[in-house]
Amino acid sequence: MAGAMAGDDRLELPQFDVNEFVRRVLAEDMGSGGDVTSNATIAADARFTADMNCREPITVAGLDIAIAFFRTLDRELRVQKHVSDGDSVPAGTVLLRLEGHARPMLAAERSALNTLQHLSGIATLTRRYVDTIAGTGAVLLDTRKTVPGLRLLDKYAARMGGAQNHRMRLDDGVLIKDNHVAVCGGVETAVKAAVAAKTGLQIQVEVDRIEQIEPAIAAGADRLLLDNMLPDTLREAVRIVGGKVPLEASGGVNLDTIRAFAESGVDFISVGRITQSAPAVDIALDYSLQELPG
Repeated sequence: MAGAMAGDDRLELPQFDVNEFVRRVLAEDMGSGGDVTSNATIAADARFTADMNCREPITVAGLDIAIAFFRTLDRELRVQKHVSDGDSVPAGTVLLRLEGHARPMLAAERSALNTLQHLSGIATLTRRYVDTIAGTGAVLLDTRKTVPGLRLLDKYAARMGGAQNHRMRLDDGVLIKDNHVAVCGGVETAVKAAVAAKTGLQIQVEVDRIEQIEPAIAAGADRLLLDNMLPDTLREAVRIVGGKVPLEASGGVNLDTIRAFAESGVDFISVGRITQSAPAVDIALDYSLQELPG
């Protein structure tokens, strides 16, 4: 089943086959022999209760995917969710409680935690950026700088952190970058070529100099990407454009600089590092024996 799983109203992944992903990741971790350590040391009828908790403040993303790892190996698993994706919670928060068979719970643990730690790391860093520009009117965007094969998940996590998604794929929109401009011989020529192609898609063009702005708009650009411009230059660009097309700032943006970028008056700010460089957060599973075997 692609997209949201039964009983989940938050997992918005209509083009992502969650169950296929879970099966593939579990196969990668378990190999052909399964969890030989647990099978050798844990009785087949032993049962565990486990609390999944965060050891630092986080914004949650991927909780239902984590649950899917456990449920794939133990259909009788009981789950109590205490938070939802998109929630920001303090250190020590119990995210969910699991009750089920010990062996499959141990076998699924690493795959579940790896996924949840990675996605919540993206959501947590994204939320920091979103909070930093709160009140400016600027919207945070992600980019295509994602882990190969995990783009839909990474961008889902960015949404849970409060960002909006930019292009998912190359066929989502026309984005004329500096290399396209160089080959075409100029911004105006590149934009006119895109207009003539009649793709029916929005045409965005990257400009890195103020003098490129008016030719780009005159040629038919629907949106401008202002690349590596400092806040003073961005403010001048905002003045020149005068609201004719949306403006996106990119390049040189980090947590220390993003507020100044946002206060320049641009509509959007794209930040690659929220998906490319977000550190995994610290989430753990604490076990207690529910039933003694025999």
